[in-house]
Amino acid sequence: ALKNGAPIIGLFDAGGARIQEGVDALGGYAEIFQRNTIASGVIPQISVIMGPCAGGDVYSPAITDFIFMVKDTSYMYVTGPDVVKTVTNEVVTHEELGGASVHAKKSGVADAAFENDIEALIQVRRLIDYLPLSNREEPPALESFDSPTRVESSLDTLVPPNPNKPYDIKELIEKVSDEGDFYEIA
Repeated sequence: ALKNGAPIIGLFDAGGARIQEGVDALGGYAEIFQRNTIASGVIPQISVIMGPCAGGDVYSPAITDFIFMVKDTSYMYVTGPDVVKTVTNEVVTHEELGGASVHAKKSGVADAAFENDIEALIQVRRLIDYLPLSNREEPPALESFDSPTRVESSLDTLVPPNPNKPYDIKELIEKVSDEGDFYEIA
């Protein structure tokens, strides 16, 4: 991927290393992390968490550029609820410990959470459309049919004069973006 200037897309659904794999597993993870680090800033790295991931299986995604999760089926945590219960006597669910809602809404680890695997993969494709394939390329440019002289009169009243009054920032962004095409991250 580095040599060809191609993005890395990782699909994750794993339980982490098994204790009996010991040093070999740790060495394998270290190799992956090193490659993530070398690729950082050179090619886009996108991780899609599609199932439960624990331990070493979450360190690599955590250092990639974009993390997408699937609601109700994907989890990211260093260790699972059973170990937390054993060590701290605290009862937590998979979702509370590292589910898509926790990481997309609270911790900020995930850039987005989607309803199912298909939607997540479609959104990866959409994200790729916005990115250069590597740091050697310009971002993709699409032909715009939006007139550069377009006047959007609703902008005159969208932002209220009182700075303490709320307004819909997404509506504002969509109205000033070419053809209203906007891809929200995080």
